[in-house]
Amino acid sequence: MIGRKWRNILLILLSSLVNLYAGDFFKNDEIENRIDLLLSKMTLKEKVGQLNQVSGTNKDTDEQIRNGRIGSFLNVVGAAETNRLQRIAVEESRLGIPIIFGLDVIHGYRTIFPIPLASACTWDPELIKRAEQVAAKEAAVSGIHWTFSPMVDIARDPRWGRIAEGHGEDPFLGSVYAKAKVEGFQGKDLSDPKTIVSCPKHFVAYGAAEAGRDYNSVDMSVKMLREIYLPPFKAALDAGAGTFMAAFNDLNGVPASANHFTLTDILRHEWDFRGFVVSDWTSILELLSHGIAGTPEEAGIKALKAGVDMDMMSFIYVDRLINLVKKGELSEKLIDEAVRRVLRIKYYLGLFDHPYMDETLKKEILLNKEHLELARDVARKSIVLLKNENQLLPLKKEIKRLAVIGPLADSKSDMLGTWHCQGRSEEVTTVLKAIQSKLPKVKIKYVKGCAIQDNSKKEFDKAVRETKKADATVLVVGEAEFMSGEAASRTELALPGVQLALVKELIKTGKPVIVVLMNGRPLTIPWIADNASAILEAWFLGTQSGPAIADVLFGDFNPSAKLAISFPRNVGQIPIYYNHKNTGRPPGEEKFTSKYLDAPVTPLYTFGFGLSYTNFEYRDLTLKTEKINKSGDLIATVKVKNVGDYDGDEVVQLYIKDLVASMSRPVKELKGFKKIHLSAGEEKNVVLKVKASDLGFYDHQSNYFVEPGMFKLFVGSNSVDGLSTNFEIIEK
Repeated sequence: MIGRKWRNILLILLSSLVNLYAGDFFKNDEIENRIDLLLSKMTLKEKVGQLNQVSGTNKDTDEQIRNGRIGSFLNVVGAAETNRLQRIAVEESRLGIPIIFGLDVIHGYRTIFPIPLASACTWDPELIKRAEQVAAKEAAVSGIHWTFSPMVDIARDPRWGRIAEGHGEDPFLGSVYAKAKVEGFQGKDLSDPKTIVSCPKHFVAYGAAEAGRDYNSVDMSVKMLREIYLPPFKAALDAGAGTFMAAFNDLNGVPASANHFTLTDILRHEWDFRGFVVSDWTSILELLSHGIAGTPEEAGIKALKAGVDMDMMSFIYVDRLINLVKKGELSEKLIDEAVRRVLRIKYYLGLFDHPYMDETLKKEILLNKEHLELARDVARKSIVLLKNENQLLPLKKEIKRLAVIGPLADSKSDMLGTWHCQGRSEEVTTVLKAIQSKLPKVKIKYVKGCAIQDNSKKEFDKAVRETKKADATVLVVGEAEFMSGEAASRTELALPGVQLALVKELIKTGKPVIVVLMNGRPLTIPWIADNASAILEAWFLGTQSGPAIADVLFGDFNPSAKLAISFPRNVGQIPIYYNHKNTGRPPGEEKFTSKYLDAPVTPLYTFGFGLSYTNFEYRDLTLKTEKINKSGDLIATVKVKNVGDYDGDEVVQLYIKDLVASMSRPVKELKGFKKIHLSAGEEKNVVLKVKASDLGFYDHQSNYFVEPGMFKLFVGSNSVDGLSTNFEIIEK
């Protein structure tokens, strides 16, 4: 056996190679040779141990680590504890293979940023990349190497609670954020101790669960899979994602954790992914419930053969695979390949050379001033102004009397939102406290009004009295934080409890009422949209929720966010999304056209919509050339002018429509955007470029191609309004 001293020297040399080649996306012959050497020394028992991930610890954990039975932990946090367990693995196990520690770092570690659906509304991928760099740094100094994020599932059904964790309905925007988040988490070198490896999830099509019910089935064409649901995962892989997580759902009758087509044919063979795939929690065992495996052994065989390398909490790999190999029912070579992929990521993370984290770093890193300032900036830029009648907002700081009302106005825990990792409610500043801090001389009266979910109206009268006395009322309503996220599907999307009744009573006073919504999904709010003076969609904004909302309310920040998801008028419209296809009978005045008898077919608020305290005027849309070949670029220029009284940011959005194609195409598709800043009165020429190769589509045999023909180009402030012109793609 090689001595520990010489082994450490070899590991130091290997670390230098890791640093040298970390940008090559896991293609390094030297590292592969080291893995071969290590694999040759491993017993079958040690191999399957590398494929076993467990949550937390118990009385047997230390001994299991010594015996090489655990390759990864989740939900073990704090550098002191992870270092303790790592020392057992590195210094007391036979081969000294380090453990990889994972955690759901979804929108921040200790400094909590807005939920992903909210931050997607910034349309600012570089800003979100910086947020993930902060999350990675805070997690890393706390002993975490790996995050089960980003969630890049496209979702078009707001009944699905996990819509809160993703980036909305559009594959182009979702792909932009997938890339930004992977780069934010992983940096330029995974062995940097302040980066962590990402895990795009859930592979694949989990966001299309039938009826918006979590864990439910998905049935779709491969064409739709490739055009809508796969692109963000491919963008994440191209950005260097080191791991992927298999989904809970079945896809066309095959559960994701046993789906050879998606995990091996596409992910590994077509895309050349060289990292490893982890199951979702017990999803391998759940192959029995899906009805495609009759025993745990059969489930383990199907999952491993499909391409799932690490078993999260089913304990099937660690308990069953050895006997299956001995009985000749499973090839040890298949296990070797899975182990190789796990070890590959551990090498690239630098864990063999630097397995321990400096336990003193967290004092200067966690929740520091710089991180809080960034969290506040992201939160402000995530707030969507949905309505501003008669320019009620921003409110004047000289206001004499203000009422702050609603069950979420002074709620700390709810503002953190779903999956808020190590965020602490005591570190949150509420809307009420932020307004009081901003306006110390203003008379501010607070009334809760009602609870989020119960039916008591006992505080209605008090709330009405304060509204009548006030010059304006800030009314904060919405969902509790646990009402969105995993296992939080809803069949009704109106405000829960008696909150809508409270809204109606206050608006009935005739006084100005600003409705601030906090929620993890689009809500159905047609009455509020018609009757409130102003509406802010604030989502769940994290640690800096209150200060960010107060900044927007009182004009210290001009809102610039645009919706990443359409808002339905009612549940009956779902699924509703901007990039739908036309029917043979598009909506019209005639009876026999595609519409409803009792509601418009359009959303309440469309994808890309969001107001500002200023106004922007678009004019002079021009193209560099009106004809481009299949390998060319479409270059559009438009003049955008700030014609209002406030400096502000605008998201200039570019959409295309293939006018005549061999297959029916969407009415519009987002293909580019640019966020610009304009001072009051300022005008800029905005240039947007689109590759012709990005304007193609798939046929039913999964062939991608760009067809020559006429297209329409749209440029504007949302997916409905704007300027348009035509262009043509030619063969050569």
